[in-house]
Amino acid sequence: MSKPILSTGLRWLWLALLVLIVDLGVKQWVMSNFQLFETRPLIPFINLHYAHNPGAAFSFLADKGGWQRWFFAGIAVGIAVILLILLYRNRAQQYVVNSAYALIIGGALGNLFDRMVHGFVVDMIDFYIGDWHFATFNIADAGICIGAVLIVLESFFSPSAKTAKQKGNE
Repeated sequence: MSKPILSTGLRWLWLALLVLIVDLGVKQWVMSNFQLFETRPLIPFINLHYAHNPGAAFSFLADKGGWQRWFFAGIAVGIAVILLILLYRNRAQQYVVNSAYALIIGGALGNLFDRMVHGFVVDMIDFYIGDWHFATFNIADAGICIGAVLIVLESFFSPSAKTAKQKGNE
């Protein structure tokens, strides 16, 4: 028997859609208003820097000739499907884990769109301290990372994790 959609974690898909829309909108704005590799200061410690990344995080596999485009696209689709299933199985009231899954889905779809349309991911956020610069990233990447951190935090603080820990100590 199926559950009403609004009683499941699928209720949180609005957050995935928000991440996707903001990510794609910012990427389009950057592509329309910047030259490739152009940098503009935004606030102290963050520049907008237009870059293309044919690889994954930290340009992993960026120089491998194109097959990685399809590999990372497959991973994004697989993760999105698995997380959609998990959202459907969750109760809508599981705020932290549902929002984490939605953030990851939105980010995965944003980068998937780039890979399929452009053949690379558009990055634009350059975080730096002094002369040290973190890898350039985008809104989709931020959604994925925040979602992953929320999942880890949830595993430490959720009642089921505490129960499992207590049972292990007995």
